[in-house]
Amino acid sequence: MSNTTGNSSTHEFQAEVKQVLDIVIHSLYTDREIFIRELVSNAADALEKMRLTQLTEKEVYGAELPLEIHITTDEAAGTLTIADHGIGMTRTELVENLGTIAHSGSKAFAAALKNAGKSNEASLIGQFGVGFYSAFMVADEVRVHTHSWRMEGEPLVWTSTGAGTYSIEDSAEEVRGSRIVIKLKEDALEFCRPDRVKSVLGKYSNFVGFPIQLNGERVNTVEAIWLKSKDEVTEEQYKAFYQFTAHAFDEPSYRLHFQADAPLVINALLFLPDQNMEAFGMGQMEPAVGLYCKKVLIDPHPKKLLPEWMRFVRGVIDSEDLPLNISRESMQDSALVRKLGEVVAKRLLKFLDKEAQDDAKKFQEFYAKFSRFFKEGVATDYLNRDAIAKLLRFESSLTEKGEVIGLADYVSRMKEDQKAIYYQVAPSRNTIESGPYVEAFKSKGYEVLYLYESIDEYVVNSLREFDGKPLQAVNSNEVDLGDLANEGEALNEAETQMLCDWLKGRLASGVEDVRSGKRLVSSPALAITPDGEMTPQMRQMMRVMKPDEVEAPKVILEINPRHEIVKKLSALSVSDADSAQLVAEQVLDNALLSAGLLDDPQRIVARTEKIMERLLAK
Repeated sequence: MSNTTGNSSTHEFQAEVKQVLDIVIHSLYTDREIFIRELVSNAADALEKMRLTQLTEKEVYGAELPLEIHITTDEAAGTLTIADHGIGMTRTELVENLGTIAHSGSKAFAAALKNAGKSNEASLIGQFGVGFYSAFMVADEVRVHTHSWRMEGEPLVWTSTGAGTYSIEDSAEEVRGSRIVIKLKEDALEFCRPDRVKSVLGKYSNFVGFPIQLNGERVNTVEAIWLKSKDEVTEEQYKAFYQFTAHAFDEPSYRLHFQADAPLVINALLFLPDQNMEAFGMGQMEPAVGLYCKKVLIDPHPKKLLPEWMRFVRGVIDSEDLPLNISRESMQDSALVRKLGEVVAKRLLKFLDKEAQDDAKKFQEFYAKFSRFFKEGVATDYLNRDAIAKLLRFESSLTEKGEVIGLADYVSRMKEDQKAIYYQVAPSRNTIESGPYVEAFKSKGYEVLYLYESIDEYVVNSLREFDGKPLQAVNSNEVDLGDLANEGEALNEAETQMLCDWLKGRLASGVEDVRSGKRLVSSPALAITPDGEMTPQMRQMMRVMKPDEVEAPKVILEINPRHEIVKKLSALSVSDADSAQLVAEQVLDNALLSAGLLDDPQRIVARTEKIMERLLAK
């Protein structure tokens, strides 16, 4: 319905548009500042259409006008004006685009709402192009002055309060394009302050491909270099872009710039920083790879785009394939977003694997700072676990202190008869090498990985295998290295079994079983955690959290029948049971200490004094 007087006409919004207005104004947008982004994005679209039109049309109204966006604030009048020299609109196009279902997408939106059976289901709104109506969240009145690019076009002004009707009138001396004048509501006057508008533009529209002038000053000065080919971007530009987007002062350790057409159209520029801010006690980082659609920011901190452990990565991912809801504040097709994240994550891991091979020293320095993230990834990111595992680095029994290797290197030099990738978790290299667990592995030439952090326990338990080879702890109850070519005479089988039985009886409160061990070379005994029990590292963590609830463990004690202490203990158990008892307890506590299972080291001191007393009394 419309009323016409002279060249002025009043129209009612179609029912579907009224419905859109009601939803946009009252329930769709979570942050009203979004309207600036929407209107700037629309202006950029109009300029892009104008650029293409100039290539195909001989006559264009206002051909000399620059393709720019001009934003003006007026605090005295309480207005915000957003203008472009884009394609503009005719009278018919004003009705079609802003008042009816033809082009705004309102009919498709309303149909989706009807099918959903809800009147305010904003999550269904997708690619309907009705972001213009977001202006009514903050406006008492919206006026759109426009002139079409067509030579026969006329200057017009579209006016509405969003209350159900709009008018179209002649306008005086309009240039090509559109100029939207927003009379702000009393509670929205913040948006006629230049600093507030500049902040919103910097947040969402900084990379729009056309100049944005705010009160005569250009505000989008940083280029969207992720859309350029790599050979068009200098190192200085990369560095400046990284520091701008990451709010950083350092230089990035690595940079990945790539474009892809399949399975999705992707333009990505990712940086890996030089400093791990979490290591400085700055708290957990937020995801900081901004998600863009055609250079317009959708989400600066998308939490479900890349895996959580990749939160240290900085940069930009731009995809024109994203179907967005009307507010551009959430992705409508979560499966597509997951696919986008998967593609980028895999590409980044492949890139890092190549970099690690090309320059091992550089990667080692980077990994030393960010290892916790990769280990977190192995424990939490099932989809990329194998690829992340390739990037793990550890010291080993065949490396010097400070020198690390990857799991692929380890597998490449495994012995032909070696059944597993062997490792030990302990606080330090010295703890491992002074303990009894790696002796047999070294004697057989089997490399052992040295894992020093508590999180490593979760890493190996999550990974379980690499390149088809199982990971096995050297202190596992399941380790079987077969017979070792040890020197020296050992207790015979009967003597060994008799001693094992005697020890099991005498140490009943601390051992579950005592047996002859095949993994000992120069140590008299070692302690093994029975299957199903907490590992020493897990037990230590539990003791910190719940010290009163973790009981002293009962272990499996393996003895070395070739060791002089064990052989003499066997004889002493027959001739002087009390003295043998003290030695047996000391052997057990030494084994528990090496295993990280001794809760009360002080008892060793008291027992040592008793042993010395007996020796000195002889």
